Amino acid sequence: MLTKRASGILLHPTSLPGKFGAGDLGADAYQFVDWLKSAGQTYWQILPLGEIGPGNSPYMSSSAFAGNILLIDIAELAGQGWLDQDDLIPHPEFRSDKIDFGLLRSFRMERLRRAAVRFFALGNETMRKAYDEFCRAESEWLEDYALFMTIAQHQNWLEWSYWPAELAHRHPDALRSMAKDSADEVGFWKFCQWCFSRQWLGLKKYANAHGIRIIGDVPIFVAYQSADVWAHQELFELDENGRPSIVAGVPPDYFSETGQFWGNPLYRWDMHETNGYAWWVARLRHALKFADLVRIDHFRGFAACWGIPANAPNAIGGKWVPGPGEKLFNALKKAIPQLPIIAEDLGLITPDVIELRDRFKLPGMRILQFAFSEGEGHHFLPHHYVPNAVAYTGTHDNDTALGWWNSVSDREKTFAQHYLKSDGQAIHWDMMRALSNSAANTVVYPMQDVLGLSSEHRMNFPGEPSGNWEWRFSWDQVRPEFTQTLAKMSADHNRLCQLF
Repeated sequence: MLTKRASGILLHPTSLPGKFGAGDLGADAYQFVDWLKSAGQTYWQILPLGEIGPGNSPYMSSSAFAGNILLIDIAELAGQGWLDQDDLIPHPEFRSDKIDFGLLRSFRMERLRRAAVRFFALGNETMRKAYDEFCRAESEWLEDYALFMTIAQHQNWLEWSYWPAELAHRHPDALRSMAKDSADEVGFWKFCQWCFSRQWLGLKKYANAHGIRIIGDVPIFVAYQSADVWAHQELFELDENGRPSIVAGVPPDYFSETGQFWGNPLYRWDMHETNGYAWWVARLRHALKFADLVRIDHFRGFAACWGIPANAPNAIGGKWVPGPGEKLFNALKKAIPQLPIIAEDLGLITPDVIELRDRFKLPGMRILQFAFSEGEGHHFLPHHYVPNAVAYTGTHDNDTALGWWNSVSDREKTFAQHYLKSDGQAIHWDMMRALSNSAANTVVYPMQDVLGLSSEHRMNFPGEPSGNWEWRFSWDQVRPEFTQTLAKMSADHNRLCQLF
C-alpha cells in the first residue's frame, strides 16, 4: 500500500543522453537523479532491466534475473583499466535522439569482451574477490544463465529446443563438459552481469541517498528463449519436444483488433505450487534488490490469462486460462511481508482481478488518456481516484499526451477541455496538473509529457514488431521552466521529494 503523496517520472535508462549510442548507467544517469530531486520528484520508474529480446523489447529477456549488459557504463570500465581511451571514441553514426540497436550492440559487445579479457588477465585481487563473491551469491541463477548464453552462442543463437538433445534436455555430463570447454565464454557472461549489478546498485544507492526511489518492472511472463525456461522446463507448458504448446497474449482490445500474440510459454502453476512458488519468490526478491518497489506487468494474468495455441496466426482464437490467484500472493507475502508491488491492472479487468488486487492491498493503475471516452462515471477520471493508486497521463504503451491530443476525437477533446478547464494549448501540463491534484498518493509522468513531445517520440506501439524502444532525450530539451513547474506542482499538492 502506498500511503505518502509523491510523484515521479517514467523513463527507461536507455532513453538517457550519452555518447555511446544509448543511455546507460554512467554520468547522465546520476545527472538525471539530480534533476529529479531539483524537480521535486520522488520516483524514477523504469521498464524491465533485463536483456532485450526480439524487437529490442525489454519484456522478452533471455533471463528473468540477468541485467541488460548494454546498459553497462563503458567509461567506468576504462576507469578500472579494463579499456583504453580509444575504446571511448563514439561511433560516428550514433544518434542522440534515437537508438540504432544493431550498431549499439556491436559497439558495446566488442568493448565488453575486451574489458573481460583484461579483467581476468590483470589479476586485481580486490576486484577479483568482489567478482568471485558475486558469482557465489548469485549462483542459483547465474550458473544457468551464463551456460545458456554460452551454448546459445555456440549454436548460432538457435532456440534451445533445436540444440543437440543432450544440451537441450540438460544431461549433466554434457553440461559439465560444455562449462569446462568454454570456461572463458562462461566467465565473460558472468563478468558482464557483475559489472551491471555493481553499477546499477551504485546508482540506486545514490538515488536513495538523494530521496529518489526506484520503481522497477517485472514482466509476468518470460521469453521462451531464456535461461529460465531452459533450466526449469517442468515449470512451463511445453510439449515432449520442449516447444511451447500454449502461449500468452491478450484478446482484441484498445491497442489491436486482432489482440496481441506475445508468444511466451504459459506457466504450469500446479508445478509451481508443489514447491511453494519458490521460483517466483526468488524472482521477486531479486527484483527488489534493484528497485524499491516493482510494477508487475499484466497483473490480470494471475487471475486468468489469455492462452493461445502456439501455432495460431494471431490472438483471436485464444481462451482464458486460470492463474494461481491468491495462492501465489500468499506465498510471496509470507516471504516478503510488505509486498511492495504495483499491480498493472489494465485491459479487460474482471471482478476476480479486482478482488485479488484488493485482497493484498496492492495499488492499481489509472491512465488519464483512457478517461475521456465515456462520461463522468469513467473509472480513470481523477475525481474517482483513491489514495492507494498510481496515476499516469499514459504509460510506455500509450502515445505521448500531445500525440494523444492531436489524434483523439472531437467529442473526447471537448470533454477533456471542459473537465480539465483547459484551452488545449498546454494539454500535457493540464493533464499532469489534474493528476497531481488528485487523491492518488502516487502519480507518474512519462518524460515525453514533461518535455511536451509529439507522437514521433512514443516509446512503444503494442503489436508493432519494429521501431519501438528507440526514443532518447537530450539535456537541451529540459528547459528550466519545466523543472520549476514540476517542482511547484509537487509543492502545491504536497508531493515534494521526501525521504521514506
